[in-house]
Amino acid sequence: MKNQKNSTGHVTRRQFLGTAAAGAAALSLVPLNSRCTGTGQRSAEGRPNSKFGGVQIGAITYSFRDIRGVEETLQACIDAGLSSVELMSTGIEQWAGAPEVIRVPRRRRMPPPGSTPPAGAPQGGPPGGQGEELTEEEFAELEAKAAQSQEALREWRLSAPMERFEELRKMYNDAGIDIHIVKFSPSRWSDEETDYAFEVAKIMGAKGITDEIGEEACKRLGPIAEKHGMYAIFHNHFQFAEEGFSVDPFLEMSPANMLNFDAGHFFGSTGLHPNTFIEKYHDRIFSIHLKDKTGLNTDPPNENQVWGQGEVPLEDILLLIQKEKWPIYCDIELEYPVPAWSSSVKEVRTCVNYCRQILI
Repeated sequence: MKNQKNSTGHVTRRQFLGTAAAGAAALSLVPLNSRCTGTGQRSAEGRPNSKFGGVQIGAITYSFRDIRGVEETLQACIDAGLSSVELMSTGIEQWAGAPEVIRVPRRRRMPPPGSTPPAGAPQGGPPGGQGEELTEEEFAELEAKAAQSQEALREWRLSAPMERFEELRKMYNDAGIDIHIVKFSPSRWSDEETDYAFEVAKIMGAKGITDEIGEEACKRLGPIAEKHGMYAIFHNHFQFAEEGFSVDPFLEMSPANMLNFDAGHFFGSTGLHPNTFIEKYHDRIFSIHLKDKTGLNTDPPNENQVWGQGEVPLEDILLLIQKEKWPIYCDIELEYPVPAWSSSVKEVRTCVNYCRQILI
């Protein structure tokens, strides 16, 4: 591909750590701002700036999934050096006063008294903590309580105090962080709740909301996004590896339908260079999820890796967007296991510095 810095178009972790150690050490102390034309240093106001060489680097706050609480997540963004984020909606409604929702766990039926479990069945507690042994009566009672809590949440959404979300936006903006997307995933909500999702996202400064790509979601959310003057932005997993899959029908459903293109999932599942897709659909790509993975011919294939240890051509992707000056947000999605001696904040900060090393 064009615009490569080396023959592979990929910065290894060893190369990165060797050449960028001093810059990374300095940047690790600097929170960054998307409104600045970035050099990766503090702005005049001392706010973060993670816009490098004209390319806005951010992160989806799913990367900090080990952290709970709105204020704690905001602090993680600051400490990681981010100036723009795709904000997961998890927790923000409860922070704004929404009632707690009861979740129904993955169900495991209790065997009849005195029976012998089938061969290979898990012994003791639920497998991996993913389920719970419940009687028919207990499960029915839990389902009823969960339904009641969902109805209470629906009613709250229809009269939610919007000033709380204005306060949330101010918290982030005062820290030098913009919110460009809110991930509500409302494709199965009522029309009224979906309107609420777009209204809240707009109040928080976002240009759209994200959901998972699919016919039902794209057909339904696009027209609602149009009504609100926003985007419905759709995220992919491994669909591109399915025979005959194309995003064209989904994009044709509404001009407000845009893509949150996961370049890592695309490469890991197809083995194709992400730039082939980005070049074709750049005007319908609102944001890109960045991660490093192994390729199809590596053992194990399609597995998340520490940045620089996988095969995703991250450098090619960033340099293409920089060269073409496309206004596409590039968001880190931390999915590889965090080492015991590190933290999600430290790893995201390292990924930010990795991007900076490429772009400056």
